[in-house]
Amino acid sequence: MVAESKEMTRLFGVLRRMAGHHYTVLIIGESGTGKELVAKGIHDHSPRVDQSYVALNCGAISPQLFESELFGHEPGAFTDAKKRKDGAFHEADGGTLFLDEIGELPESAQAKLLRTLETGEVRRVGATKVTHPDVRVIAATNRDLAQEVAAGRFREDLFFRLAVLSVQIPPLRDRPEDLAPIAETLARHLHPEAHVTPDAMEILREHSWPGNVRELRNVLT
Repeated sequence: MVAESKEMTRLFGVLRRMAGHHYTVLIIGESGTGKELVAKGIHDHSPRVDQSYVALNCGAISPQLFESELFGHEPGAFTDAKKRKDGAFHEADGGTLFLDEIGELPESAQAKLLRTLETGEVRRVGATKVTHPDVRVIAATNRDLAQEVAAGRFREDLFFRLAVLSVQIPPLRDRPEDLAPIAETLARHLHPEAHVTPDAMEILREHSWPGNVRELRNVLT
C-alpha cells in the first residue's frame, strides 16, 4: 500500500502496532479500498510472517460448504466427502487466516466460528475429536456490522469477538492526496516504464471513484 495523506500515514502506524499482537482484527471499508492488502500487510509485519497466510472469501462459498471450507471434513461426512479434508483453520496453523466478506457468513457458520474463536477448538465436519490449530484471524467487511447486528442478521457476540482490534479504511474520494501515488504505483505494476501524464492525472482527479482503488486499477489497465 502507498499513500501520502496524513490520514493514511496515521493508519499505517496503527496497523504496524496491530501487527505485533495476536488478537483478532476487523477491517472495515468500502469495496475496493484494499482490505486484503491491509490484512496481508498485518501478517507480513507480524511474528507469523514465516508461516501460512490463508485467505477465504466468505461471499464466494455456498452456504452448504462453509463449515467444510472453514473446519474441514471427514470421509463420508456428506455425499461428496470421499476423503479427509483440511479446512482453512488447519491450513493456516501457525499463521494468519483472513476471512473476507465476513458479513456474508451464514448464521449456522457464525455460531461455529464463534465457538472456535472462544475455545480454540476446530472440529471437522463428521469428526468426534477436536484439534487446536494456532491461528490469528483477520476479518473484513464492507457492511455496517453494527447495523447487521441490530437487524438480527449477524451475531452480536461474534461481532465483538472479531472486533477486538478494528480499523476503518477510508474511501479513495476522502483522501485525494493518495490518488497520484497510487496511480503511479499501479501504472508501474502494468509496465516498469509506464507512468501517468499530468493531463491524464487531471482527468483522474475529476472522478469520484465509487469503486475506490479497484476501479482505478481497472481504468489504468
